[in-house]
Amino acid sequence: MAESNAAGDTPIWARPEPAGRRPRFSREQIAAAALAIADAEGFEAVSMRKIAAALGAGTMSLYRYIATKADLMALLDDALLGEALVPENEMPPGWREALATVARRTRATLLRHTWAVHALYSPEGAQNERAGPNGLRHFEQSLAALDGAPLDIQAKSELLAIVDDYVIGHALQAGGLIARFGGSRTIPASVIEEFVAAQLASGEYPHVQELLAGPSAQSLIDPDRLEERFEHGLRLLIDGFVGSASGRQSD
Repeated sequence: MAESNAAGDTPIWARPEPAGRRPRFSREQIAAAALAIADAEGFEAVSMRKIAAALGAGTMSLYRYIATKADLMALLDDALLGEALVPENEMPPGWREALATVARRTRATLLRHTWAVHALYSPEGAQNERAGPNGLRHFEQSLAALDGAPLDIQAKSELLAIVDDYVIGHALQAGGLIARFGGSRTIPASVIEEFVAAQLASGEYPHVQELLAGPSAQSLIDPDRLEERFEHGLRLLIDGFVGSASGRQSD
C-alpha cells in the first residue's frame, strides 16, 4: 500500500467518500472486513488483496477508498472505538460507575481484538489522531460520564487520560497472559518452570522466592483473575485521583 500521496496528506475523515455514482462499499464495510482478517490471522496478515477478496472486489478498486496504510489503521481504530461505545440505555447514573463502565467496555473490546494494542498503539499507529466519528463519540461519552464529578474540565481530561493508559496497559498484559495460557506458547511450561527453579536455587533472588512462596503468587499469573485485578486497580486509580485532585484544589 502506498505510504504517501496527495490524498494521504489529509486525514481520511476530512476527505469525502469516492465521487460519482453511489460507492459500492462503505468505509464501515472495509473496516469490518479488515477486522475479521486481523482477528483470524493477526494484524500482519491484513492486506488490500485480502480485504478486496473478502469484499468480492478488485484490489485496485479499493484504492479509491483507502489511499495509505494510515487510512486503513484509522478505519480500524475508529471501528474498535465504535465497539467500545456504551449503549445509552446501559450507562449508569453515577459518574464513578459511568466512568468505570466506559473503561470496562474499552477493555472488553481490546481483549476481543488482542492484536489491536500492539498495532494501533505502536509508534506507527499512534500517528492516528482518533478524530473519526466514533473516536469523537467515544471522547464525548467519556466526558459525559464524568458529568457531576467534583473536578474541573482540566482534571477530568487528566483523569480520562490516566484511565485510558491503565486500560491499554492492562489489555497489553492480559493479552499476553491469555496467549500464554491459551495454548499459543512456543516453549512448554515445564521447561520455563525448570529454568526459573534453577535460577531461584542460586539464592540470588530472595524477594522473588518470598513472593512465589506466598498464597498470592498464583493470582498474578492466573488469567481467571484478570477481571478481578482490573476492577481493583480501576477503583484505586479513580479514588486516588479524586482524592489527590481535591487536595490540590483545597491548597
